Amino acid sequence: MPQTNTASLLAEHPWAGKTFSGEWTVPTGGRQSVIEPATGDVLTEVGMANAADISIACRSASDAQAAWAATDPREKSRIFLAAAAAIEADKDALARYIARETGGILPKAEHEVREAVFILQRAAAMAIDSQGLVLPSGPGRLSYARRVPHGVVGVISPFNFPLILSIRAVAPALAAGNAVVLKPDPRTPVTGGFITALALQRAGLPAGVLHVLPGAGDAGEALCTDRHVKMIAFTGSTAIGRRVGELAGKHLKKVALELGGKNALIVLENADLDLAASNAAWGAWLHQGQICMASGKILAHASIAKALTEKLAEKARHLPVGNPANGNVALGPLINAQQCQRVAGIVADSVAAGATLEAGGTADGAFYAPTVLSGVTRQMRAFREEFFGPVASVIAFDTDDEAVELANDTEYGLSAAVISRDVGRAMAIGDRLNTGLLHINDQTVADDCVNPFGGCGDSGNGGSVGGPADRDEFSHWQWVTVKREPLPTPF
Repeated sequence: MPQTNTASLLAEHPWAGKTFSGEWTVPTGGRQSVIEPATGDVLTEVGMANAADISIACRSASDAQAAWAATDPREKSRIFLAAAAAIEADKDALARYIARETGGILPKAEHEVREAVFILQRAAAMAIDSQGLVLPSGPGRLSYARRVPHGVVGVISPFNFPLILSIRAVAPALAAGNAVVLKPDPRTPVTGGFITALALQRAGLPAGVLHVLPGAGDAGEALCTDRHVKMIAFTGSTAIGRRVGELAGKHLKKVALELGGKNALIVLENADLDLAASNAAWGAWLHQGQICMASGKILAHASIAKALTEKLAEKARHLPVGNPANGNVALGPLINAQQCQRVAGIVADSVAAGATLEAGGTADGAFYAPTVLSGVTRQMRAFREEFFGPVASVIAFDTDDEAVELANDTEYGLSAAVISRDVGRAMAIGDRLNTGLLHINDQTVADDCVNPFGGCGDSGNGGSVGGPADRDEFSHWQWVTVKREPLPTPF
């Protein structure tokens, strides 16, 4: 039965030097400090898993999975609802911790908590939803197809929206009857994994069904190759996603990849420029641009490109940057100083190649000012590479055909948006864009958690998570036939 403890999930730090496998254990991989991006101070310390720790967890998860799959669906549903209630009851403390561990502003952290609650509530519904179909068959024979769990699902999640991007795979995978081994990014292990573990443990999830083990690359590779793991759900960079896909494919595992993006926001000449600038700024700078859906290319009709650029630059000069835990700021730090220097390098190289720095372009430790570039061309890094930082690159176009060509001139294919007073024209442009997500009269950053979310090309392998896609991803079909008795065959 679930515990009745109503204390904060963060009242104690059971993860100090430990990982979670139904109970808090000391891994053989050692310990690691978690650094608060805004201050550089040590926020906490956690256990780090190595390949041997992953192997033990995967075997334990496999041992626990069958009993979990056979658990009464109503009991599964109750556990998810109880976990959602535990997070909802602790929402303020959890949001503050997310802001500190990720460097994100408090409203972004509050959004993560709300969505985590909703995703758990959706998992509760999924656990008691229909799980199959009756198929046509001949007399005296019942034929049906049912969804059955894969077994053990390995989840590898990133640092940018750690609570959402972990729980959006963990919850539906569990609801489908799988056990889960989660490897959160070691920079955000508490919000990326341990909060979820604490909430589900308090709700009564059986021991061994969920394991949370932060770790480095060797732990991730061990998860992708372990014989007990039947599926890998990975969210992160395209470079690492290729390696995950290679390892999972070699071992014949199902793999779901949600990777990076160089997403185009197209602004037509008849758009309201104030609204377009507001949307472009949000799409480019929200969470310091550390979002796979960020508006990485702002394509503006040549007749309005200069005016739109000026509006964006004005916004950039007035958006406050600072520690989100200490004040009312619009942008916090990037995840670390190394990422900040990478963004600065892309900007500097693009300016050296002929782009104009309209605003920003300054770094201070892990903080990078909201930045606007104009005159960006196809040959520049600002056009080709994913920033994962707060940079708005404005690119002018003359015709709708050119806008489509510029938007599609990328190996990525995650999100795109078109802003115009002519909705029909905007939709016609959208129909020609190679993208998994498309938004008309909006920017590129959106996810309702009831929609299939995924991309193509270097943004993913065509799969999706969320909404109707969850059952497809986290279970597989099994065909079953039943006769009253065997019939003779021609042999």
